[in-house]
Amino acid sequence: MTDPAKTEVEEPEPGGRPASGGREVARRGLTAAEVAERVAKGEVNDVPLRSSRSTADIVRGNVFTRFNAIIGVLFVIILIVGPLQDGLFGFVIIANTGIGIIQELRAKKTLDGLALIGESRPVVRRDGAAVEVPTSEVVLDDVLELGPGDKVIVDGEVLEADGLEVDESLLTGEADPVVKKPGDPMMSGSFVVAGNGAFAATKVGREAYAARLAEEASRFTLVHSELRSGISQILKYVTWMMVPTALGLIFSHLLTLGLPADAAVRRMVAGIVPMIPEGLVLLTSVAFAIGVVRLGRQQCLVQELPAIEGLARVNVVCLDKTGTLTEGGMDVRELRPLDGQDADHLRRVLGAFGASDPRPNPSLQAIVDACPAPESWQCTGTLPFSSARKYSGAALTTPDGEHADWLLGAPDVLLPADDPLLPEVDHLGAQGLRVLLLARATRPLDHPDVAREVRPVALVALEQRLRAEAPDTLRYFADQGVQAKVISGDNAVSVGAVAGKLGLPGADSPVDARQLPHDDPEALARAVEKGAVFGRVTPQQKREMVGALQSRGHHVAMTGDGVNDVLALKDADVGVAMGSGSEATRAVAQIVLLNNSFATLPSVVAEGRRVIGNITRVATLFLTKTVYSVLLAVLVACCQIPYPYLPRHLTLLSTLTIGVPAFFLALAPNKERARPHFVRRVMRYAVPSGLITGVAAFATYLLARSYYTGPDALGAQTSVATLTLFLTALYVLAIIARPYTWWRIGLVLLMGLGFLVVLATPWLQRFFELRLVGTTMPWTAVAVAAVAAVLLEVAWRWVGRRFPA
Repeated sequence: MTDPAKTEVEEPEPGGRPASGGREVARRGLTAAEVAERVAKGEVNDVPLRSSRSTADIVRGNVFTRFNAIIGVLFVIILIVGPLQDGLFGFVIIANTGIGIIQELRAKKTLDGLALIGESRPVVRRDGAAVEVPTSEVVLDDVLELGPGDKVIVDGEVLEADGLEVDESLLTGEADPVVKKPGDPMMSGSFVVAGNGAFAATKVGREAYAARLAEEASRFTLVHSELRSGISQILKYVTWMMVPTALGLIFSHLLTLGLPADAAVRRMVAGIVPMIPEGLVLLTSVAFAIGVVRLGRQQCLVQELPAIEGLARVNVVCLDKTGTLTEGGMDVRELRPLDGQDADHLRRVLGAFGASDPRPNPSLQAIVDACPAPESWQCTGTLPFSSARKYSGAALTTPDGEHADWLLGAPDVLLPADDPLLPEVDHLGAQGLRVLLLARATRPLDHPDVAREVRPVALVALEQRLRAEAPDTLRYFADQGVQAKVISGDNAVSVGAVAGKLGLPGADSPVDARQLPHDDPEALARAVEKGAVFGRVTPQQKREMVGALQSRGHHVAMTGDGVNDVLALKDADVGVAMGSGSEATRAVAQIVLLNNSFATLPSVVAEGRRVIGNITRVATLFLTKTVYSVLLAVLVACCQIPYPYLPRHLTLLSTLTIGVPAFFLALAPNKERARPHFVRRVMRYAVPSGLITGVAAFATYLLARSYYTGPDALGAQTSVATLTLFLTALYVLAIIARPYTWWRIGLVLLMGLGFLVVLATPWLQRFFELRLVGTTMPWTAVAVAAVAAVLLEVAWRWVGRRFPA
């Protein structure tokens, strides 16, 4: 217990620094002139925004890639030897890079705008007044005010403390809150769980403790994602295959085949370019970026891009009741006096109790609204509310001089388990009401056992406002195979009643978390997995329950808005905070729903599933091309024959069978739940598809070499080999486009029509050097492609059974 007058540091340090510079400085804070002086010196909190990377980083990340460097060199070579149409792949890469930059800049603009809306604005004292300022405008020696749920944004020293308790577990791992007194240090990255106070900033910006720890880790990044890691792994394998194969092509074409130098170089480049899945990284970035923009339109701030992917993998979502399933505000439904207590007197007690807390939580705010503060009552001490305790206290003196210590909190915490009042509490809770007990303490507020042997005087029933969109959202999760679990600090019966009104399966069997086997991790995991509604959960227990679910192989999302949710949000696979939640909650969450609408969550899940499902789909297209390109290069090098294609042929085929359709497929709706093992699921189809396609194209090429002879035969051989390769690759596209919709069928047919236009238009025939000679070999090429299509169908079905995802 502390005096509400708030203790302050009395003695100034030598040099008069406000960090311990006396009562006057603590009261008024810095002057405008002192702030301007510190800004001029650069003593400001200039920590970079978490939400996005710089424009320079985006340009650099899209332009300076390993594969862009390889293709750039090959492009320059083609520009030297000519003709220009064999350098089309270079222009495609330039266009791809430009698209990637534009989309990421759009995402950056969206993120930065939303981050500005959702940014916490700490309260600082300037010229004797408390004002809100952006985080980046806090300066050295500023006096910052703190209340429950506030995040400590800079390092400092406590000036005032009124029951101030700070959770430093995100920094130190220590679970218990730390009681702060004047003169104690404050570490940035911690957050207030109870009480109020003020501290002076001693280190700001990159000098602050949390900033030093997290500046790199908290930057906008794509790398900590299974999708991106899987693609990086695939690209590493591709590089290993590409180097020896490319060397084999170079030596065979330049040293042994005796082709003219320019022709040899063009066919060598044609063999190397298609090995590179250059569009795969681009499409992944674009898919994520467009996802961010789409979600941004719904006021959903994605603070870490992998969260879109993570929520798509989620199969359990843990929901905090207050502020998530219910709206933040509450109303006093009933004041029920006990043992003949005077209701008017109790309203005055509750009014004075509410007035004792400068920053009441939603429950106390409802009481403040219903019970105005009485005149001439004095508060001589307080015990701030904390989620771990489940109650708060106030020492009140009436105008007549009568003094009493009062407690307000959870009845099942303040009363013994066999108290005859508890069935009445459960009856009210079963109606979905939150029930508080007003009791008179028999011990001082600072006594460690203040909650024992209290004298109950009244029950306060609070009505919670259910979110209108919550039932539909819970139904969506059920339909999608995602389990919803309600984890709340409220009475279990009350939580179960609220969940039951919303139609949550299992709401009729609520579990009191105090009865869970927290000393047996395996038993805890079984209990949490089985239950759907949990009440009387402490912040530490929320964290343990999330960990228990993860230990059973579940991907867990946690939603919440209060300081009691922070630890669980941090440990969950995906943390989702409400925009109206505490600063600490928004700071640790990867996704913030700025419109406070629970109904936005299905959109986030759907966006993640779209991104992952579609990237998995199009990755198979790109890697099929890589596999058949490597196979063709190996076969021609071993057989000591010219590579069958020119760069322009493969640019045309890549555009029609991969580039254009992949773009549309990557942005299409996809509701399939994301599954792990991205690389395995992609390669199990890409390898057989690539082998069948490559063998079919090479077989047609060998048949054409025996059929067409003479000095100009290579052009005719190339044309029929191109026909087989296109038809087989188009069939791979047709398989990947399943399940069919009208636009998917139209997309495949349009790509086929595009190739027919090239074959039927004389100037395009000349531009691409594609001319089918006679009818025998073209129809042979079609027949080989038909056989390959049958083999592809058989292979895909066999792989699906033999290597299930």
